[in-house]
Amino acid sequence: MPFIEVEGKKIELDEEGFLVNYDDWNEKVACALADKEGVSKTCPLTKDKLEIIKFMREYYKKYSAFPIPSHVCINIHQPKKCTFEKFPDPLTAWKIAGIPQPVAYGEFRDAITKLSVMK
Repeated sequence: MPFIEVEGKKIELDEEGFLVNYDDWNEKVACALADKEGVSKTCPLTKDKLEIIKFMREYYKKYSAFPIPSHVCINIHQPKKCTFEKFPDPLTAWKIAGIPQPVAYGEFRDAITKLSVMK
């Protein structure tokens, strides 16, 4: 399994580069992930990027869902397209935020279909 090393500790990633354990995340891990994704070569991340990442984590923890990018920007009082300006795409921001890999729509639909068949 792939990993990154942060302060001598191996942090496991899945095959797509998402954290395996949500609780392994901290700002230094975010910096290592940002470097791996080519978003930032400097640590710490900028205040604007950290606000985006932290809001995404809080939202995910509260709702077990991924926030709509424009919703992030509105809630942290940044320009409407802040996530697109600071990160190449939402998946990259999610990786850096340490949020689990989103389920593809088809996989999600299949899982729901299986559950309804089981009833």
